[in-house]
Amino acid sequence: MARKLNAELWDKMHYLFRDYNDRMVHVELRYDFEIDIEALKTVLICFFEKAPVLHSSFTDNRISPYWAVKDYRIEDVLTVKDVSEDELEDEINSFLMQYIPPEADIQMHVAVFRHSGKSVLCVVENHMCMDGGDLKYFMKTLCQSYTDYVEKGISPIALRTGTRAYESVYEDFSSGEKYMAKNLYKNINSKDNHGFPFTPNSIKDKSFIAKRKIPASKFDEIRFTGKKYGATINEMLLTAYFYSLYELADFDPKESISISCAVDLRRHLKSSKNQGVTNHTAWMQCKVPERGATIFETLNYVVYSSNMFKEDKFLGLHGLPLLSFGYKIMPLAASEEVIKIGYANPLLAMSNIGILEVDKLALNGHEPTDGFMSGAVKYKPYALLSVTSVRKELTISMCVRGNEQDKEIVEHFFDLIVKNIDLLTQ
Repeated sequence: MARKLNAELWDKMHYLFRDYNDRMVHVELRYDFEIDIEALKTVLICFFEKAPVLHSSFTDNRISPYWAVKDYRIEDVLTVKDVSEDELEDEINSFLMQYIPPEADIQMHVAVFRHSGKSVLCVVENHMCMDGGDLKYFMKTLCQSYTDYVEKGISPIALRTGTRAYESVYEDFSSGEKYMAKNLYKNINSKDNHGFPFTPNSIKDKSFIAKRKIPASKFDEIRFTGKKYGATINEMLLTAYFYSLYELADFDPKESISISCAVDLRRHLKSSKNQGVTNHTAWMQCKVPERGATIFETLNYVVYSSNMFKEDKFLGLHGLPLLSFGYKIMPLAASEEVIKIGYANPLLAMSNIGILEVDKLALNGHEPTDGFMSGAVKYKPYALLSVTSVRKELTISMCVRGNEQDKEIVEHFFDLIVKNIDLLTQ
């Protein structure tokens, strides 16, 4: 009989999100040497054995879904291709924009594109298996294990194993706190109909990724100005997002707008040592009552809204008990319909995935020269802005299913963000 794994709460929720996005998470890391392919294969095989959800098929039986662990070949996981400089970008984008069906036998695909003595390591994985936080951990552990295996012959088995259940976020609470947290049935995020000004949906739409670099010289300016106004780097970027959106979409400056921001629920855990790779990401809703007469007034609104959430000891945990209850008492098909009634998927969102630490992503002494991570391809009208940084150089990106006009709209949006970051830091 085939081995089965539990379909956890967030697995089911991301399966529900199939109506809003493709659920893929994307990684690109560039190196100035040729990766040892056999060593990489060995590390990947060991990691796939430590995390069987990565070679499992999600089975939607409409009642009680589960993961069925499958046999696999490493050749089905890892693609290696020699490409010319002219072909490189198209090959990378084509790989990153692929879609892995949940019913597929493998939930992560890896590629190495070799060119002119250099390598680009790309990863695409199903968000149902793990979020950006654990994918960052996965990549750092993979790189360290590769190095240890190549340099010292150490078996690459460092990937942690353990529970994938959402309930582990309550483990470090006191009994009283746990009782309160498990009774937060109300979803405190409200619905907002303001969306990104994409073109209407079309059957001709195709997935694309757009990204923009913000030079490292700006990073310290953003941080310095943020400290001056009591704002984090995330709040500075979010302010530029808000201010740019009002202009891009021609929203009434007096209207209130909300942008949902990813919250890493690991903030509630003292340690992740007993955690398997999984999802622990929820959302908080940052809201401004109006655009503000100046961008600094908008910044004050963003800081105030964010601080209101950050003061909540149970940040990100509201509504989880209700989701859990819904999935437990009803078959999947029924619970999905009920949850859709009460759940408002945010039209506008931002995920600051954070710093990609080059020292921890080094392969055998070679730190990545560049890289980024990005969230799922969103289906219009939904939009997600992802942010990562490498050596203080920021990369903002959006993955969209759209057309050439949508690409132009996103590029113009990036122009506005850059302009407004300059306005914030002048």
